[in-house]
Amino acid sequence: MQQHPLVAILTRLGTFVLVMIALSIMIFALARVVPGDPARMALGPAATQEQVDALRGQMGLDKPLPVQYIDYVGKALRGDLGMSLVSQRPVTTDLEQTVPATVELVLVSVIFMFVVAIPLGVITAHFRDRALDHIGRILSLTGVTIPSFLFAISLQLLAARCLPNWPIIGRLDHSLGFQPGPTGFLLIDGVLAGRLDVFVDALQHLVLPAFALAMAGIGQITRITRSSMLENQRKDHVLTLQSFGVPERVIIFRYLLKLSSIAPLTIMGLEFASLIGNAFVIEMVFAWGGFASYGLNAILQKDLNAVTAVVLVAGLFFIVANLVVDVLISIIDPRQRRKEAR
Repeated sequence: MQQHPLVAILTRLGTFVLVMIALSIMIFALARVVPGDPARMALGPAATQEQVDALRGQMGLDKPLPVQYIDYVGKALRGDLGMSLVSQRPVTTDLEQTVPATVELVLVSVIFMFVVAIPLGVITAHFRDRALDHIGRILSLTGVTIPSFLFAISLQLLAARCLPNWPIIGRLDHSLGFQPGPTGFLLIDGVLAGRLDVFVDALQHLVLPAFALAMAGIGQITRITRSSMLENQRKDHVLTLQSFGVPERVIIFRYLLKLSSIAPLTIMGLEFASLIGNAFVIEMVFAWGGFASYGLNAILQKDLNAVTAVVLVAGLFFIVANLVVDVLISIIDPRQRRKEAR
């Protein structure tokens, strides 16, 4: 008996709500017990104790932890994540300006992973122990072992040497005089505004950082795709198709690739979620100014409200990515729905 897809989605949503509650409790408690007074750090060493106490009362830090948590959750559900102690602006405003930049970068990186890693894994599996296989394995191992910041700097140097007019920092050429629109994604906003020049320039700015960010995922997904393809090639139904003389390309693209895509899809979902939090190195190298670098600055300066919001948003991305991957796997592999029904 198969479980209805809607039931499966609702079950996962219930689980993810519990995960978000647990995550919010954990990060809220940790942010309050780490050494250092956020009010003192916000006002600086020259502030008097009376000023510090007044700010602590304004931030609610003089209340018991359970009361602070309930107040925070109530405000968060209304869209109020507090004020940033560093920027002196609502954290929600900071997130609206920084999250789209990182999400756009990560989405393009995931597209690079899908376009490069899956075909490369299929090719290396098809030409097992031949020249193409060895080259593909070397490339995938290189992507896994070399740090992303080294790829980023190397790409910048290569572009500066070979393509002197190619942009290597920032998200958009300021001379275009374009401000992000309703989505915050420059590619989409450029299309919506009918500005082809903005779209092309934003895409050029995206290529290098997105490729540098995707390199580790490309190496990992290539290896997993290759392993899955080789494992499924030995399955009885594949051997039966081969014995019936079914063309090799039909076996690969209609049967093998579908069976072998489950593990890469799972890894790709995890990669998407982890890249949201791990993109700070790429953002610093390319002066991207996104969510990851904002979170790093918040942690270094102990910006209490910003740190809590950054972790919650990163956790939300992780949960959503896993939900999408689970749904896709259930669609691709009916055996998963039967297993969940049992």
